[in-house]
Amino acid sequence: MAEYNEGAYKLARQACIEHSCPFERALLSCCVRCGRSRKINLAEREVIACGDPVVREHCLAFHRALHENAQFALKISPDAAWPFGKEIRAQCGGVRGLAAAMKSAADETTDIAATVLQANEHFGDSARYPYSEIMRAVVHYEPRKRRT
Repeated sequence: MAEYNEGAYKLARQACIEHSCPFERALLSCCVRCGRSRKINLAEREVIACGDPVVREHCLAFHRALHENAQFALKISPDAAWPFGKEIRAQCGGVRGLAAAMKSAADETTDIAATVLQANEHFGDSARYPYSEIMRAVVHYEPRKRRT
Protein backbone atom coordinates (compact mmCIF):
# COMPACT_ATOMS: atom_id res chain seq x y z
CA MET A 1 0.00 0.00 0.00
CA ALA A 2 1.36 3.41 -0.93
CA GLU A 3 2.10 5.88 1.83
CA TYR A 4 0.50 9.29 1.93
CA ASN A 5 2.64 12.23 0.93
CA GLU A 6 1.65 14.64 3.69
CA GLY A 7 3.63 17.51 2.16
CA ALA A 8 1.78 17.17 -1.15
CA TYR A 9 -1.53 16.98 0.71
CA LYS A 10 -0.78 20.22 2.59
CA LEU A 11 0.13 21.99 -0.65
CA ALA A 12 -3.08 20.78 -2.31
CA ARG A 13 -5.07 21.88 0.74
CA GLN A 14 -3.56 25.38 0.62
CA ALA A 15 -4.32 25.62 -3.11
CA CYS A 16 -7.89 24.42 -2.61
CA ILE A 17 -8.88 26.41 0.49
CA GLU A 18 -8.66 30.18 0.43
CA HIS A 19 -10.05 30.66 3.95
CA SER A 20 -9.74 27.80 6.42
CA CYS A 21 -12.30 27.43 9.19
CA PRO A 22 -10.96 27.77 12.75
CA PHE A 23 -13.71 25.40 13.94
CA GLU A 24 -12.99 22.72 11.33
CA ARG A 25 -12.55 19.95 13.89
CA ALA A 26 -15.88 20.74 15.54
CA LEU A 27 -17.63 20.72 12.17
CA LEU A 28 -16.02 17.44 11.10
CA SER A 29 -17.04 15.83 14.40
CA CYS A 30 -20.64 17.01 13.79
CA CYS A 31 -21.07 18.48 17.29
CA VAL A 32 -22.10 21.85 15.76
CA ARG A 33 -22.74 23.17 12.26
CA CYS A 34 -22.14 26.34 10.25
CA GLY A 35 -24.20 27.74 7.41
CA ARG A 36 -21.17 29.52 5.99
CA SER A 37 -18.88 26.49 5.81
CA ARG A 38 -18.06 24.50 2.69
CA LYS A 39 -17.11 20.83 2.91
CA ILE A 40 -14.51 19.75 0.36
CA ASN A 41 -13.25 16.24 -0.37
CA LEU A 42 -9.51 16.26 -0.85
CA ALA A 43 -7.27 13.20 -1.13
CA GLU A 44 -9.86 10.90 0.48
CA ARG A 45 -10.27 13.34 3.37
CA GLU A 46 -12.86 15.94 4.20
CA VAL A 47 -11.77 19.50 4.86
CA ILE A 48 -13.80 22.55 5.77
CA ALA A 49 -13.44 25.98 4.19
CA CYS A 50 -15.08 29.21 5.27
CA GLY A 51 -17.32 30.82 2.69
CA ASP A 52 -17.46 34.22 4.41
CA PRO A 53 -14.07 35.85 5.13
CA VAL A 54 -15.64 38.74 7.07
CA VAL A 55 -17.43 36.45 9.54
CA ARG A 56 -14.31 34.24 9.67
CA GLU A 57 -12.46 37.11 11.39
CA HIS A 58 -15.05 37.09 14.19
CA CYS A 59 -14.77 33.30 14.46
CA LEU A 60 -10.96 33.55 14.60
CA ALA A 61 -11.16 36.09 17.43
CA PHE A 62 -13.49 33.79 19.37
CA HIS A 63 -11.27 30.76 18.65
CA ARG A 64 -8.17 32.59 19.95
CA ALA A 65 -10.05 33.74 23.06
CA LEU A 66 -11.32 30.19 23.64
CA HIS A 67 -7.77 28.84 23.56
CA GLU A 68 -6.53 31.53 25.89
CA ASN A 69 -9.32 30.97 28.41
CA ALA A 70 -9.38 27.16 28.16
CA GLN A 71 -5.68 26.62 28.93
CA PHE A 72 -6.28 26.58 32.68
CA ALA A 73 -9.60 24.74 32.49
CA LEU A 74 -8.14 21.95 30.32
CA LYS A 75 -4.71 21.96 32.02
CA ILE A 76 -2.69 22.85 28.93
CA SER A 77 0.63 24.67 29.00
CA PRO A 78 0.56 27.93 26.97
CA ASP A 79 3.42 26.76 24.76
CA ALA A 80 2.21 23.17 24.29
CA ALA A 81 0.43 21.81 21.23
CA TRP A 82 -3.28 21.10 21.73
CA PRO A 83 -4.14 17.38 21.74
CA PHE A 84 -7.04 16.45 19.47
CA GLY A 85 -9.44 15.57 22.31
CA LYS A 86 -8.87 18.83 24.15
CA GLU A 87 -9.22 20.81 20.92
CA ILE A 88 -12.59 19.14 20.32
CA ARG A 89 -13.67 19.93 23.88
CA ALA A 90 -12.63 23.57 23.46
CA GLN A 91 -14.32 23.99 20.06
CA CYS A 92 -17.53 22.02 20.65
CA GLY A 93 -17.95 22.95 24.28
CA GLY A 94 -17.00 26.56 23.58
CA VAL A 95 -19.54 27.11 20.81
CA ARG A 96 -22.27 25.30 22.73
CA GLY A 97 -21.39 27.21 25.90
CA LEU A 98 -21.61 30.53 24.06
CA ALA A 99 -25.00 29.55 22.65
CA ALA A 100 -26.22 28.51 26.11
CA ALA A 101 -25.02 31.81 27.56
CA MET A 102 -27.40 33.53 25.15
CA LYS A 103 -30.24 31.10 25.96
CA SER A 104 -30.06 29.51 22.49
CA ALA A 105 -30.02 25.85 21.50
CA ALA A 106 -26.70 24.35 22.62
CA ASP A 107 -26.53 21.10 20.67
CA GLU A 108 -25.50 19.73 17.28
CA THR A 109 -27.85 22.21 15.55
CA THR A 110 -25.93 25.20 16.90
CA ASP A 111 -24.64 27.33 14.00
CA ILE A 112 -21.16 28.67 14.76
CA ALA A 113 -21.22 31.80 12.59
CA ALA A 114 -24.75 32.74 13.61
CA THR A 115 -23.90 32.23 17.29
CA VAL A 116 -20.73 34.33 17.08
CA LEU A 117 -22.52 37.15 15.23
CA GLN A 118 -25.40 37.08 17.70
CA ALA A 119 -22.92 37.11 20.61
CA ASN A 120 -21.13 40.11 19.12
CA GLU A 121 -24.43 41.98 18.99
CA HIS A 122 -25.29 40.88 22.53
CA PHE A 123 -21.91 41.31 24.29
CA GLY A 124 -20.03 43.69 22.00
CA ASP A 125 -17.08 41.53 20.94
CA SER A 126 -15.33 38.28 21.82
CA ALA A 127 -13.34 39.93 24.63
CA ARG A 128 -16.61 40.51 26.50
CA TYR A 129 -18.10 37.02 26.21
CA PRO A 130 -18.94 35.29 29.52
CA TYR A 131 -15.94 32.96 29.54
CA SER A 132 -16.56 31.65 33.05
CA GLU A 133 -19.88 30.25 31.81
CA ILE A 134 -18.39 29.09 28.51
CA MET A 135 -15.53 27.28 30.30
CA ARG A 136 -18.03 25.24 32.31
CA ALA A 137 -19.41 23.94 29.00
CA VAL A 138 -15.88 23.26 27.72
CA VAL A 139 -14.94 21.25 30.81
CA HIS A 140 -18.19 19.27 30.80
CA TYR A 141 -18.26 18.55 27.05
CA GLU A 142 -17.68 14.86 26.36
CA PRO A 143 -16.60 13.97 22.82
CA ARG A 144 -18.44 11.05 21.30
CA LYS A 145 -16.85 7.70 21.96
CA ARG A 146 -15.11 5.76 19.23
CA ARG A 147 -17.00 2.91 17.69
CA THR A 148 -15.56 -0.46 18.50
